[in-house]
Amino acid sequence: MKTRKLIFTALLMCCFFTGFATIEGMNGKWTGILKTDQGDEYPLLYNFKIDGDKLTGTAKTPKGDMPIDDGQVTGKDFSFVVVVNKMEIEHKGRFYGDSVGVDLSLGDAKSHVTLLKEK
Repeated sequence: MKTRKLIFTALLMCCFFTGFATIEGMNGKWTGILKTDQGDEYPLLYNFKIDGDKLTGTAKTPKGDMPIDDGQVTGKDFSFVVVVNKMEIEHKGRFYGDSVGVDLSLGDAKSHVTLLKEK
């Protein structure tokens, strides 16, 4: 019985550390193109820094690099806010290893973008 508990605990720990190591792969620069319903395209560049369950870094905007605020990581999911011209743009996303899917919200306006790691 103790052997089963020991094996089960070891498997849980492996899953935990594997998930933690996976999200660490999100560190670095990620780029994508935000396409609006009107046909406009905006290049996006994020520089993510993961430290445990905290997400920090910057987002490149027409006003320059803006800090990522309130960044949190839960498993492969994350969220943060970028403030541009006193407007809070909420970001919620998921890390897939080779890409990042992000939903952006500004009031009622919502968009989705896929980011790829810059090489």
